Amino acid sequence: MSAPSLILASSSERRKEILEAMGIAFTIRVADVDETILRSESPADMVLRLASAKAAAIPAGPGEIVIAADTAVVLGEQCFGKPADFEDALRMFSALSGQTHQVMTGLAVASAASVATALSVTDVRFRDIGPDEVRRYWQSGEPQGKAGAYAIQGRGGMFVEAIMGSYTGVVGLPVFETARLLQAAGLDVLPAELIESKSGA
Repeated sequence: MSAPSLILASSSERRKEILEAMGIAFTIRVADVDETILRSESPADMVLRLASAKAAAIPAGPGEIVIAADTAVVLGEQCFGKPADFEDALRMFSALSGQTHQVMTGLAVASAASVATALSVTDVRFRDIGPDEVRRYWQSGEPQGKAGAYAIQGRGGMFVEAIMGSYTGVVGLPVFETARLLQAAGLDVLPAELIESKSGA
């Protein structure tokens, strides 16, 4: 029986890079879903719902597995998605400055027969951040399209005092949960031939 093929339902460069770093072969098909936040749901429910919706938007054929994820930044009752503009990013940073927030990434892995989900929650503490720093950071172009208006793997990492949890979960694709769900779906994430080729290099 041949190994299933993996489809990443995302255009995110960060998620693509994480899968590549895991040594997993995959193709990309971008899922187009409505990412509106519903008032009635918790942030955890929201990221799991959106990850599942993204996976469902790319129907898995025989021998295919679809993986999708959604990330949100949460502080108390506030849930921060992608900033609409500079003023929105400034509002987010004003709230996050000097505080510990949570980054939640929902993960969904779907085959033709089933869908499995997982949730990664990481605590991230920011140092105090002034409005001039936010403006200069915004002008770098990095905050656009990022949940919470920052990228921990880039310049945004300069604001982070500490994290407790999954670094890759903050980036957008938690490796531990990804490997666990893919393995359960029948994809060997650490095949023997990969180990042999690396050891013989």
